[in-house]
Amino acid sequence: MKPTGKNVDPQDRAFGQRVQKFRKERDRTQAELAAALGKTSSWLSQVERGVQPVQRMDLLQQIADELGVSVQQLRPGLPADGPSQEPLTQSLSNDLDETRRLLSGHPALHTLLATKDRSETTRPLESLQSDIDDLWDLTHAGQLAQVSALAVQLLPELERTVRTTPGKRQAELYLLLSRAYQALSAAFVRQDEADAAWVAADRAVFAAERSSNPLHVCASVFRMVQAFVRLRSLGQAEHAAQTAISALKEQGSRSPEALCVLGSLHLALALVRARASARTEAKEEISKARAIAAQLGENRNDFNLEFGPINVEIQAVSTAVELGDAGEALDIGLTLDAAELSPERQGRLLMDLGRAHAQRRHGGEALECLLSAEEIAPEIIQTHRAARAAIRELVLVAGPNAPRKLLELAERADALD
Repeated sequence: MKPTGKNVDPQDRAFGQRVQKFRKERDRTQAELAAALGKTSSWLSQVERGVQPVQRMDLLQQIADELGVSVQQLRPGLPADGPSQEPLTQSLSNDLDETRRLLSGHPALHTLLATKDRSETTRPLESLQSDIDDLWDLTHAGQLAQVSALAVQLLPELERTVRTTPGKRQAELYLLLSRAYQALSAAFVRQDEADAAWVAADRAVFAAERSSNPLHVCASVFRMVQAFVRLRSLGQAEHAAQTAISALKEQGSRSPEALCVLGSLHLALALVRARASARTEAKEEISKARAIAAQLGENRNDFNLEFGPINVEIQAVSTAVELGDAGEALDIGLTLDAAELSPERQGRLLMDLGRAHAQRRHGGEALECLLSAEEIAPEIIQTHRAARAAIRELVLVAGPNAPRKLLELAERADALD
């Protein structure tokens, strides 16, 4: 997880302050400078607060060039003969940029075009499996820098290995490949990189199909639905979810794993209905998911979907907020204990409670919830459009009496640009 204001490295904070100072002296907004750098305003806001370190020399040089200063002015103490192309640390990236670039091409072209014997020494399956588990753990924890660092090493290896390993093990490797792409799709959604999430989900579907595991195909479709929602392509999201739900119901399995996937797809469809202001249909999908969760009787994490009774109610809170039913959202959400779920789920609940309080004009309670959400899962506040909209509304309602903590939150979330 990225550092919060309490544990930011002083050097990163000082660097961010210098970037902000030079930017303002040149009368450029965060949005303008971020666009010139090919980044988001949220990313630049994090840099200026010291939350997002800049560790690649090429990126440091690009920032300096855009601001019309030397690298040494931004980061005093660097050699005066100019930066090399080596990173400041061994970290490949602090967000998902490197992974996004990896997805833009084909990770296994060298293997496909090789004319010599393609048999290579590969790692044991158990070792690859462990890396995939780590990738998911990092995704759930919101540690997207580490997700990127692991993915840019792991994906090409998996793509190469699945093409050079004959026999029965190939299906197992395709399953690992699908799980890796599912994790990346989830991570891209969290960073509001919906187009990259779509690409990753599509590759996850393909790999899951090659593994002959239909439940993983459906779990990959769930990731695609999330990407479509972030893209605001509600028609595509609805079609993808409905197709998978229909197939699962026709297949008729009542295993816990199948129920988790089915219930998660109903929750995804509830969000789609709520975004389309289809109140009755959204609540029907929540009711269907509740019934499935009652059958399970426990919170599970099959396919990293975190489905169960508590997660259904978290989604019910989110759906109620989307529909403007703030009272219902608070009635449900304030009774929930999500401590056993991932930071992402905990942060999502707190964010939606903050939105509900904002709808009720409970400024103090809304700010408290949003700050708590930021502490647990910073990227939710920094990348989620609904969170930024709620913060912006709180600032407008408070006017000149807006508390300092709210204004600082708005700046960190880039909610006022």
